[in-house]
Amino acid sequence: MKIAVIGSNMVDLTSYITRMPVLGETLEAPDFSMGCGGKGANQAVAAAKYGADVLMMTKVGDDVFADNTIANFKKAGIDTKYVQKVQGVSSGVAPIFVDKSGQNSILIIKGANKYLLPADIDAAADDLKKCQLIILQLEISLETVYYAIEFGKKHGISVLLNPAPATKELNIEQVCQCDFFMPNETELAILTGMPVSTLDEVEAAAQTLIDRGLKNVIVTLGGHGSLWLSKEGKHMVNPFKVNAVDTSGAGDAYIGCFSCCYVQTGDILSSMKTASAFAALSVTKRGTQKSYPEKEDVLKLLKG
Repeated sequence: MKIAVIGSNMVDLTSYITRMPVLGETLEAPDFSMGCGGKGANQAVAAAKYGADVLMMTKVGDDVFADNTIANFKKAGIDTKYVQKVQGVSSGVAPIFVDKSGQNSILIIKGANKYLLPADIDAAADDLKKCQLIILQLEISLETVYYAIEFGKKHGISVLLNPAPATKELNIEQVCQCDFFMPNETELAILTGMPVSTLDEVEAAAQTLIDRGLKNVIVTLGGHGSLWLSKEGKHMVNPFKVNAVDTSGAGDAYIGCFSCCYVQTGDILSSMKTASAFAALSVTKRGTQKSYPEKEDVLKLLKG
């Protein structure tokens, strides 16, 4: 059961800080690390790590980061046939700032990711048609996202959209063909313009998306679990309690693991619970992809 990830890759430049400097101030930060990231790449690696057969479609630059990114995909067992270099352009980078509580703030520079175009989907059509699920995010152009959704509908392929980073430019009516729409609570607030400070508010905001035609909305709530709404009703999956060190990439961990489980079982609730365990373990270590757990550790957590 193959999964196609059509999306971004980034180089994560992570600074561990005591606090953010104010304007004009220079502070010493206690630590720094560099690793492979980007929402698309993270989700691909998470899915592959949990056992999925993954095809990655993305663009890298012609800089020092590109070959390392491609090698990292191959190390994870991901098909890199459609990971292509763009000449004269930088790879995408993501400066990340992680505070003492493990919470993060992130900037993204799309770089070569902006050059992933609808024509690339057409060029890969024969291989994409063999996939059971297409995963998308918003670190590539909206034109490409919309085109990929249409491609999925046309060829009977399920589509999961992670609307991140959220933008009010996203046309909800155009993404209603997705089978799964997976924002976190911050993204949900941006997309709906509604408050999300309580679970009731989250549910109300998510319900407006269902009312507009989306099939399944799954809101990831970090340490509060995840909420699934559809026209048939609602379901809450409780979180696994862990000591968070770094929450970077946790949402991507959830989505990648969920996707792997869903294509294998077709069971949404079970896939959500497994994804919650996978994401919980990911925040107990520093980094994004390098924090993702082994399958046997996830199964141990699930067994209690």
